[in-house]
Amino acid sequence: MTSRTSSLTIAERATRLRELHAASEILRVVNVWDVVSARAVLALPETRAIATAGHSIAASFGYEDGTIPLETTLDMVSRIVRVAGDVPVSADLDDGYEDPGDTVRRAIGVGVVGANVEDRLRPLDEAVARIAAITAAADAEGVPFALNARTDAFVRADGRPVDESVADAIERGRAYLDAGADVVFVPGILDAVVARRLVEGIGERKVSVIGLPGALTAAEYEALGVARISYGPTTQRVALTALQDVAAQLYADGSIPGSTRALN
Repeated sequence: MTSRTSSLTIAERATRLRELHAASEILRVVNVWDVVSARAVLALPETRAIATAGHSIAASFGYEDGTIPLETTLDMVSRIVRVAGDVPVSADLDDGYEDPGDTVRRAIGVGVVGANVEDRLRPLDEAVARIAAITAAADAEGVPFALNARTDAFVRADGRPVDESVADAIERGRAYLDAGADVVFVPGILDAVVARRLVEGIGERKVSVIGLPGALTAAEYEALGVARISYGPTTQRVALTALQDVAAQLYADGSIPGSTRALN
């Protein structure tokens, strides 16, 4: 497997990712799930960081989201890191597994410089302790790890009023930042009113969102003070939709479109 040469240390790549989070321009990260998808995104001059999609990696190996073994995830992420070179790689590490501190230590060991770790709405004190364990492990490794601490305040809301989810996300987000997180990931379809309230409550350039059908554009979130936007499993879904559509055309005596690029 051909790898990019990296001229930056892991600490320098981690610092770069933190700088991208803090910049006035929203950081747009296109999620990848294997080496060939990473290479396709890395070939674009706009790519400043890479994020892996845990859902997509799990699906590639036949697992339901959140059930893939850590070893399988780290093996794939390590391959992506090797082709990324100096481009910082942030990994989706589900909920951090049994020992989130050790999980992040192992992720740093394969070159990861940031991660999403979800709280699954654990009790707040337990969730904060897990964030603290992650940041302590990164500090022990000498890496300014860019933790994108995810709260499931919206995706696990179970029909509760939006105001309650906003308040919960803000309380958790502040606590996670105090425990050492870099930014706070609040997935869900967030309109302008909710996104503004989250930024006001958690902090300017401290909120991370997901781009989904029906959500705001990256530019709209940027104007509201959001730090980062990623796209989760939707990028793989776009790729699989294209595959299924062309397969249907081929079954109907079609041919491969002439516009197809040799990206593999």
